Amino acid sequence: MSTNSTIIPSFLATWLRLIAPGECYEEFFIKLNFLHVLCAKILISKCLGYAIICGSCIVKVPQLIKILKAKSGEGISLPSVTFELVAISATWAYGKGHNFPFSSYGESIFLAIQTSIIAFLVLAFSNQLTKGLVYVAVYAGTLAFLLSPSAPMSLLAVLQGANIVLVSFSKMIQAVSNYNNGSTGQLSVITVYLLFLGSIARIFTSVQETGDMFVVITYCVATLFNGVIAAQMIYYWNTTPSPQEQSKKSS
Repeated sequence: MSTNSTIIPSFLATWLRLIAPGECYEEFFIKLNFLHVLCAKILISKCLGYAIICGSCIVKVPQLIKILKAKSGEGISLPSVTFELVAISATWAYGKGHNFPFSSYGESIFLAIQTSIIAFLVLAFSNQLTKGLVYVAVYAGTLAFLLSPSAPMSLLAVLQGANIVLVSFSKMIQAVSNYNNGSTGQLSVITVYLLFLGSIARIFTSVQETGDMFVVITYCVATLFNGVIAAQMIYYWNTTPSPQEQSKKSS
């Protein structure tokens, strides 16, 4: 082991252990045993997990840019965004509280930041700046409590269990809003499809890294409803807003 281990610089070995922890590092990078099935699953899961986290840093940036350019949050349902924000925050608090690997929930941190900004912008561009500031302040205070040692594990478990309902409501509200408007408004196709693909990948990583059925079912539900909205993006691709939406623009 010592002879082969010198081939890999120590700084690189530190990073490799993130995707191949424990004995898997030795199996893959010392023994070069790439046919080790268990470690292969772990490696794939870790790579997917960190790829999702990296992608989450920018996944909602196209959505933010679209809102800022239009100076409007038209077509974006604030209740939907709020339900999504609660679900994301519950995943973050639950993962941290249970000491799950960072690669299994890390994207929730970046998604929470971007989603809260979207909620603020929707309010701000609706001439409700004060409400937007209060919204963000209340959210920040609530999140600080959930991430603190004071938050009971039973509460975190209830929130994670409720995630299934929250995710369903969040996506259903947005899907119904799209249907009623006859368009997807300021929704970003890039953001929608990245979230759809990310939720699919998270099913696999959650099974591998947490084994927690609450988490796995949540991502299954998210995949289903993200898929519905992704389908709507195609269906309404070249459609114009409904007369009701056009009248809102002119008023």
